[in-house]
Amino acid sequence: MTAWFEQDGEGLPPVDVGPPVYGAPATPVVLLPIVGIPEVAPGADLGDLIVEAATSSGIEMADDDVLIVTQKIVSKAEGRIREVHPYDSEARHMIAEMESARIVRRRGGLIIAETKHGFICANAGVDDSNLEPGQVTLLPVDPDKSARRLRHRIRQLTGCNPPVIISDTFGRAWRVGQVNMAIGVAGMMPVIDYRGSVDHFGVPLRVTLIAIADELASAAELVMGKADGVPAAVARGVRFRRGRGRARSLVRQPQDDLFR
Repeated sequence: MTAWFEQDGEGLPPVDVGPPVYGAPATPVVLLPIVGIPEVAPGADLGDLIVEAATSSGIEMADDDVLIVTQKIVSKAEGRIREVHPYDSEARHMIAEMESARIVRRRGGLIIAETKHGFICANAGVDDSNLEPGQVTLLPVDPDKSARRLRHRIRQLTGCNPPVIISDTFGRAWRVGQVNMAIGVAGMMPVIDYRGSVDHFGVPLRVTLIAIADELASAAELVMGKADGVPAAVARGVRFRRGRGRARSLVRQPQDDLFR
């Protein structure tokens, strides 16, 4: 069977290459929640927990699926948990500052920070949701590497090789509300690059880069929910390119940032 992917070059078997993603016909996209993943403890085999829950949910992952998992369970499995008194806001601020490369803005108890990964987010990603009182999680040290490890483990357990996205909830400048974004990517290019192609009227596209990894992270939240205990989902029917993609490449470089 051919697919619209390129070889991903990560030491894994090559994948047959078919028509480019741009020319592939649009198909329905299906989002499948993986329910039944138990509470994740430090050192847990996250791949095994996900595969077991997917099997119980009747989901058989395939190479052309995309697996999306939340940052929270990745951070828990990697032991990125800190103990802090539930009412000690100063201690939380100190942890956020330690996780920051720079503080972008402060207002009251809110810190907007640039993390060491380059992400701009509240409190440098330090978060106490879906945790025991008195605990906070930190972002993975290297979310792209975490995604690669999880993808490799999924392949070991199932024989299939879907790309993996690690998602986290971010606020957005100039917009109310939060959405999930990709902070780790493995096995796919995080953007669809339309530059050099033409639109419906034959006009050349010069700047269009669609952040497909962010779109998938955000879409998956529709079936995960923030408080529903569903920290993973499979997206099926998505047009994407395989490749050595990284979420870090979604971070705009300082020289291209008009708001610094």
